Amino acid sequence: MRDAEEFDAFYAACAGRVVGHVHALTGNRSEAEDAVAEAFMRAWQRWHSVREADSPEAWVRRVASRIAVSSWRKTFNRVRAHRRAAVEQSVPGLNEDHVALLQALQRLSANQRRAVVLHHLNDLSVAEVAAEMQAPVGTVKTHLARGRSAMARMLGEAHQEGTTHG
Repeated sequence: MRDAEEFDAFYAACAGRVVGHVHALTGNRSEAEDAVAEAFMRAWQRWHSVREADSPEAWVRRVASRIAVSSWRKTFNRVRAHRRAAVEQSVPGLNEDHVALLQALQRLSANQRRAVVLHHLNDLSVAEVAAEMQAPVGTVKTHLARGRSAMARMLGEAHQEGTTHG
């Protein structure tokens, strides 16, 4: 029973952060929740080894991110076709800044997006991001610098469009 109680406490402590992380990566809350649920199920199945990891939360976050990316790859063509055919739609509850941020994140490379989300939205240090991404610190710094620069350009363009057309 100790395992179940320990796992329940672990889940309660970090599930929201992991969903937030994957949501920022995917831009889709329901996909994020599905990926995180799957990751926690896998963590429970391997709990004896996962709980011994340096960071069980990082293990779940990494697995959930991979599940989300895999799901995204499977549906990419359908989503792209839908976007071409769909008329512009607004999402209730999201303000323009939030939408612009999510759109900018989606336009980054996968590694830049992951580094930016881990560092700026999950408040991980550069060293922690490097450990989670299994990449050298210098590479993470490059991903962060390029990602921030690209987002600044994209968000600046979105702001200019909003002021000239709005």
